[in-house]
Amino acid sequence: MEFTTEGLAALSKAIAIVGTGFASAWAEKVIGAAAVGAMVENESLFGKALVLTVLPETIVIFGLVVAILI
Repeated sequence: MEFTTEGLAALSKAIAIVGTGFASAWAEKVIGAAAVGAMVENESLFGKALVLTVLPETIVIFGLVVAILI
């Protein structure tokens, strides 16, 4: 089996995007559950919960930047 640099670069890009996608999904699940629980007790926390729920999406953006730079 012969490895080419183009194939390894494509594999590296896929790992960067898929890894950050899974990490972001897991973080969003945990933060989202906690945010909903907090909003049940205090509705004024909606703005903070929204920001904290969207924050893990930056992980995917970092993975995309790394994949573009490879």
